[in-house]
Formats: sequence, C-alpha cells, structure tokens
Amino acid sequence: MPKMKSNRAAMKRFKVTATGKVKRQKAGRSHLATGKSRKRKRQLRKPTLVHPYEEKRIKKLILA
Repeated sequence: MPKMKSNRAAMKRFKVTATGKVKRQKAGRSHLATGKSRKRKRQLRKPTLVHPYEEKRIKKLILA
C-alpha cells in the first residue's frame, strides 16, 4: 500500500506546535483595510490556535 499524502493546502496554512496544538493565521487582512481600525489590523497579524473541535480533522489532513 502506498504512503498517505498530506494535504498540501493544509500544510501551507497550519503548523503544529511543540505541545501538539495547531496554529493558524487570522483571516481578514488581505484587503479593505482602510475600513478597519489600526488596533484590529494589528491584532489580525498575530497567529492563533485552531479550536480543539477542528484540531483532529486538520491533523488528519497534515498527517501530524
């Protein structure tokens, strides 16, 4: 049986931390930035963790 392939799109979007949690970037920073406050844009820069509910599914995609 051949090896399982990881989902390349998911590999580019998610990283697994040392403790096993899944990290992601926040959405909403690519355009229409003039309508958003400076604080909101600054907070969108920071990475965040994937909700535990979704974690199992994403780990399956990236074979972690």
